[in-house]
Amino acid sequence: MILGGLQRTTLIDFPGKIACTVFTVGCNFRCPFCHNKDLVSLEAFKKSPYQQLPEEEFFAFLEKRKEVLDGVCITGGEPTLQPDLADFCKKIKEKGLLVKLDSNGSRPEVLKALLEKKLVDFIAMDFKTRWEDYPKVTKFPQTEKIKESLDIILTSGLPYTIRTTIVPGIHDVEVLLTMARQLRKANGGKKIDWYWQNFQPHNTLDKKLEKEIPFGREEIEEVYREAKKIVGNIILIGWEG
Repeated sequence: MILGGLQRTTLIDFPGKIACTVFTVGCNFRCPFCHNKDLVSLEAFKKSPYQQLPEEEFFAFLEKRKEVLDGVCITGGEPTLQPDLADFCKKIKEKGLLVKLDSNGSRPEVLKALLEKKLVDFIAMDFKTRWEDYPKVTKFPQTEKIKESLDIILTSGLPYTIRTTIVPGIHDVEVLLTMARQLRKANGGKKIDWYWQNFQPHNTLDKKLEKEIPFGREEIEEVYREAKKIVGNIILIGWEG
């Protein structure tokens, strides 16, 4: 595993659990609003001020903290690109800890294998934009793989979150309402919880977006109400009120 950092304690990344978050290096998306640009590639990481975390050091940390922690969040970058992810998850589970995986959904075959081996307890997937805009926004052309991952997650029986970072210039009213309809369709017409995360204009892959002003609560209120009618429930993250 190529590990790019560790957040030793988090009360929000793993819902209802005390966890740590470990970051993997490397991603096959190039979303302009990504705020972890240092983790997008090994080349970018080597140019950053951060240092690689040895795997043995991570597990030594877990050994000391396993009586305090409930679980581990594995995020990135894109963790499913790591060839030894399954072994990594297994080692975490062997310490009696739960595993939450964050993914962009690009490798459904990896998700399926992890679920079959019961190596994941919670999954969070980013729903970046409406299906027709995925190749343009993410620079990843295989949208069918994202759809397959979403279906795997929704039918897995595991707790999950589907989240979208709301970015000015990318997520207008039409886009968000289309996404709401597509998400409900993916869930077999049933209502679903959808997390909206406010865009943070710092350390972005596209530096021009660092000058972008995030949507205020009043600006998204109307589309929030309309989208909520479609999906059933939207949880706002990063907006006051």
